[in-house]
Amino acid sequence: MSGFVGVVVSDPSLQGQFTQVELRSLKAKFVSLKRESGHVTTKNLRALMKKLRGLNEVVSEEEVAAFLSESYPDSDQEIEFESFLREYLNLQARVSAKEGSAAGTGGGAGHGKNSSSFLKSTITTLLHNLNQAEKSSYVAHINTYLREDPFLKKYLPIDPSGNQLFDLIRDGVLLCKLINVAVPGTIDERAINKKRVLNPWERNENHTLCLNSAKAIGCTVVNIGTQDLVEGRPHLVLGLISQIIKIQLLADLNLKKTPQLVELFDDSKDIDEVLSLSPEKMLLKWMNHHLKKAGYKKTVNNFSSDVKDGEAYAYLLKALAPETSPETTVETKDPDERAKMVLEQAEKLDCKRYLTPKDITEGSANLNLAFVAQIFQHRNGLTSDIKQVTLTQTATRDDVLVSREERAFRMWINSLGVETYVNNVFEDVRNGWVLLEVLDKVSPGSVNWKLASKPPIKMPFRKLENCNQVIKIGKELKFSLVNLAGNDIVQGNKKLIVALLWQLMRFNILQLLNRLRSHSQGSQGKQITDADILNWANNKVKASGRTSRIESFKDKSLSNGVFFLELLSAVQPRVVNWKVVTKGEADDEKKLNATYIISVARKLGCSVFLLPEDIIEVNQKMILTLTASIMYWSLQRTPLSQSDMSEPSEPSSMASDAASDIGSEDGASTAAPSECEEVNSLSDGMSNLTTDDATSNAPPAENGNDEAGS
Repeated sequence: MSGFVGVVVSDPSLQGQFTQVELRSLKAKFVSLKRESGHVTTKNLRALMKKLRGLNEVVSEEEVAAFLSESYPDSDQEIEFESFLREYLNLQARVSAKEGSAAGTGGGAGHGKNSSSFLKSTITTLLHNLNQAEKSSYVAHINTYLREDPFLKKYLPIDPSGNQLFDLIRDGVLLCKLINVAVPGTIDERAINKKRVLNPWERNENHTLCLNSAKAIGCTVVNIGTQDLVEGRPHLVLGLISQIIKIQLLADLNLKKTPQLVELFDDSKDIDEVLSLSPEKMLLKWMNHHLKKAGYKKTVNNFSSDVKDGEAYAYLLKALAPETSPETTVETKDPDERAKMVLEQAEKLDCKRYLTPKDITEGSANLNLAFVAQIFQHRNGLTSDIKQVTLTQTATRDDVLVSREERAFRMWINSLGVETYVNNVFEDVRNGWVLLEVLDKVSPGSVNWKLASKPPIKMPFRKLENCNQVIKIGKELKFSLVNLAGNDIVQGNKKLIVALLWQLMRFNILQLLNRLRSHSQGSQGKQITDADILNWANNKVKASGRTSRIESFKDKSLSNGVFFLELLSAVQPRVVNWKVVTKGEADDEKKLNATYIISVARKLGCSVFLLPEDIIEVNQKMILTLTASIMYWSLQRTPLSQSDMSEPSEPSSMASDAASDIGSEDGASTAAPSECEEVNSLSDGMSNLTTDDATSNAPPAENGNDEAGS
């Protein structure tokens, strides 16, 4: 591959929004303006932005100026290149929303098989038009679920009418706590800085932890940075809160959590369909299941226009709670009156929190979805007979590993900022389109889009064409694809799909590391290998004065977590609070350390998707990606020297072990022996390895960590 290093952006998730051609063009324009004017401000930037693609002849220079003034009231404030990129994306989003407003914002379920209208929409789609009803609903949710929190209770309840929410967001604690409400255990609270008054670096660490953890639970946070949260930008804050809350509300809409959902499908042939449905579409299918039983003649396809008259709600509550649903609700002709009656009945089920009658009649998609999800949580109306769902209760260890792999790949792909939101990797990649999107992100320009077919794809041979192009590009990137053909992807061969996705992820990791290396050294040199990553980690720990050392990425000593904590402390001494670290001897101590490692890595700026079990069980592929993520963060701050990756002076088989480790296990693979090293079980999606540039300013000597509950 070419050794050319293009424009490097410190935030890979931001870089992923542009091709290198676009970045070079934008960088050239930005540098030219800076050279002419001495520095770039909102005053001289407006003319440039008006001429950019997607904005030219669409917005006026005055409109650009007004937009920039919302984020930069001082027109003489200097703007850096990455801030320019973010404002460009935000302005594009505003223009797109304005152009699409005539089509309405509803119809969330009708955007194609693999889309999820609430999760896929990036933060900026909320733009600057704040919805007071949504804000009030989210505040009510926060007040309900966090009112007893030991740290936050003195600040709650929040008044929804003012700016208290955005002020409280600024230190990062509330968002971290909210993520843990949505997906318990995501963030180790020992890693949260929780002093009454935080300094700028501690606030930034909290927000970095928040954003990386939000990505790890499935939020789309492509166009938001820590500074946006520090400043409490309302449209971005509400967009993030909206996603976190909905992930919580939709958490039970899957077979694992609610096996009774199999009742919605006619026979076992539909199990794959069950597994591939997004939570939003599963909720719609559940709703229509009960509406049909109640005699409702229409099909609800979205949570906006299809529920505006309240009739569907009247029938749904009649089916689920006939004791509280009089016939008059169905018979009422006035939509406003019916909406009022529906909420009165829902209140008896404790399901009114998220919306008002006006929100129903105006078709507020987000709030109506939340309302239906709450009804599902309180009374799903499904039978307790789960005789058909034994598959969810007899999972083997391999099934568990595959499930973890699927989760990691899914979070990694979604974090890349691809257009398609992935709900189930093994189902959603079968048409080849998502894989082409991923390839275009990790190897820009590699996809021939003229030969690709975009979903929905009805003709099977079009899916095969997409998948064949995926295989072709993989071979060009020197992937090991023995026994893997396009048809294997179409048929959903999990083992071979894992082989391909692992190589994609590993390619992304090494590519980013090599890019940093050549950028800092100004020469190509040999490419970074797995052994180099291993040697770097050992040398880094040794240089810090500690004695821990690992022989390979499957070294069983990694199970206690101590090595990773020493490595994290070596690259940033202030980030680890050793007072809360255990010896890692008993199983519960290992779990505590592993949970803390993941949160500390995310707090530092590493975008990782592994679970504590992956560290405890020493899953070597996930161990590699975690180590590489820490290395990537470190190299952005300290140029790499040859000694950093040289082998230790004492005899060791470390390097050869590292090179062969990634694939020496998982003999159950269906791949040929020669590709075993690629078909192993990965998991950790260290995708774009996001770090926020603000973290680089943290003073190394200051210890801002607090013990839990401090």
